[in-house]
Amino acid sequence: MNYKIVADSSSNVYHMEGVDYAFVPLKISTGSHEYLDVPETDAVAMAHTLKNSTEKSHTSCPNIYDWQNSFAGADAVFAVTITSNLSGCYTAAVNAQKLYQSTNKNTQIHIIDSLTTGPEMELLLEKLKSLIQSNLSFQEIVEQIDAYKNNTHLLFCLESLTNLSVNGRISPAIAHLAGLFGIRLIGKASSFGTLEPLSKPRGEKKALSVLYQHILEAGFSGGKVRIAHCDNLAFAEKLKEKILSAFPSADITISPCGALCAYYAELGGILVGIEGDAKK
Repeated sequence: MNYKIVADSSSNVYHMEGVDYAFVPLKISTGSHEYLDVPETDAVAMAHTLKNSTEKSHTSCPNIYDWQNSFAGADAVFAVTITSNLSGCYTAAVNAQKLYQSTNKNTQIHIIDSLTTGPEMELLLEKLKSLIQSNLSFQEIVEQIDAYKNNTHLLFCLESLTNLSVNGRISPAIAHLAGLFGIRLIGKASSFGTLEPLSKPRGEKKALSVLYQHILEAGFSGGKVRIAHCDNLAFAEKLKEKILSAFPSADITISPCGALCAYYAELGGILVGIEGDAKK
């Protein structure tokens, strides 16, 4: 059976070796410009431009036809979307599935609402690749990826929440605190796929310590860690070093945010996907 993995671009994963993979890009738009979330877009330059702009901006998800086209060429498809509580990607993918299977009745498709974004989605994609390469059946992969999803987590540390607030993803009152007197907002993706604030430390050193503590509280015990950053490699490296000092065998990678994640994380933002305990 020919398996295929598809994800929207909020995963920051644009290529996967050893498996048939496709991504569908989201868009960031202002009154005068449109940024497509593809590898060629300079996400940091975009973030700087938007920070200094007075234009309103917003994001838009791939449409049904984008998703339909991404399903082509496979006997079975696993599609992973950004949380349905922050985007219409999941709904578009489900509607695309119905249309695609109406004319491709033998194609099996499983749409996964990740209830998250960024590096936690990356963990799900890596797990799907591993399951496919283990020669499991379609149903076995469905069962195992759904179980795995319950034991992954997303934490974030943000210096600004302007775009999240403007787009209704977080309250203006909480957004006002971020960046004020060096305050960072640390939070997580809840089990419902919403953004849940956890702590408001002041200064980088305190933020690093608090973020690490929340990683431990999520049940991390030395598995995978995927860190994405928006022009803040130094903080990402410090977090990696802190984790490795306690868990030397941890599998940790660091990568830059793509355009969509950079838009919401904003400059200095850190997103962390981890393996841990079952979500509560």
